Amino acid sequence: MALYFTSLGDGKIRCELCPHHCVLAEGQIGFCLSRKNQDGVMELMNYGQITSIALDPIEKKPLFHFNPSDRILSVGTFGCNMKCPFCQNWQISQQVAPTKKVMPEQLISIARERGSRGIAYTYNEPFVWFEFVLDTSRIASREGLYNVLVTNGLVELEPLKLLLQSINAMNIDMKAFDEELYRRFGGDLKTVKQTVEKSISFGVHVEITTLIVPGVNDSREQLEEEFKWLASIDRSIPLHLSRYFPNYKMSNPPTSPQYLVNAYNLARQYLDFVYIGNLWDAKYESTVCPDCGSTVIIRDGYNVRVELLDAQGRCKKCGKKIARIF
Repeated sequence: MALYFTSLGDGKIRCELCPHHCVLAEGQIGFCLSRKNQDGVMELMNYGQITSIALDPIEKKPLFHFNPSDRILSVGTFGCNMKCPFCQNWQISQQVAPTKKVMPEQLISIARERGSRGIAYTYNEPFVWFEFVLDTSRIASREGLYNVLVTNGLVELEPLKLLLQSINAMNIDMKAFDEELYRRFGGDLKTVKQTVEKSISFGVHVEITTLIVPGVNDSREQLEEEFKWLASIDRSIPLHLSRYFPNYKMSNPPTSPQYLVNAYNLARQYLDFVYIGNLWDAKYESTVCPDCGSTVIIRDGYNVRVELLDAQGRCKKCGKKIARIF
């Protein structure tokens, strides 16, 4: 049985996990494709159902300032509580995909067998897999493994606070910095901002990704507002500006490399750590200490060389805190 739902009478129930608050009659399935009204109870369609599993570089999440150069067991299921027309993983996020059943204890064993020190819940939206992620992350924490979420951040506050107790790092995908655009994608900017702020206040390491889609969310003014807002929380929040390529229902041409560089330069006016994804240029992927200017981590794709980082994640030249080490 799922957590976070309310019985409304007449066999109807309301999901309380995310801002959609889907009201479901008997047999109906929620917006996220993963929760169903079964005899007046919210049942899970994806508990332990895995569509994707791989040992990935942690930089692929992307996380650049959390355990640099680690390889992490990454898993996903199906479903999502947003409907982005440019989704890169639509085959598992926007439809029910083939799965293999794996229970939390089995996943912990697989992580250990593959030499991973942690588990990343990724590929589709992990919050629609809430109960499985909660159970697995709690066991993983007890077993000394760390837990990572790669998420759109669209979740209500109470479930978020519960899950954050066993999460160590997150990459939160900010789709845009505009409420109307978020509504078009099936989301809510206010909730995502709340997730960013609350996660940081809980001591979770947070990085942000924004996929810049030409003609959709590439307004300079809108991007600058996002950069200013992130800096108002903490200018050391790492930001990944990612290049879009046509996918799913979106056929707009790829993001111009020069536009990404311009956005990067703008973001650097407000934030200490800014990167460009999907451009494959070490200049825009490597980490430079904002205090002394030393190149601390060199990244060339997924070839990562940690050059000047001590065991506590500080710059060896000046002592500036750069990364969170688990």
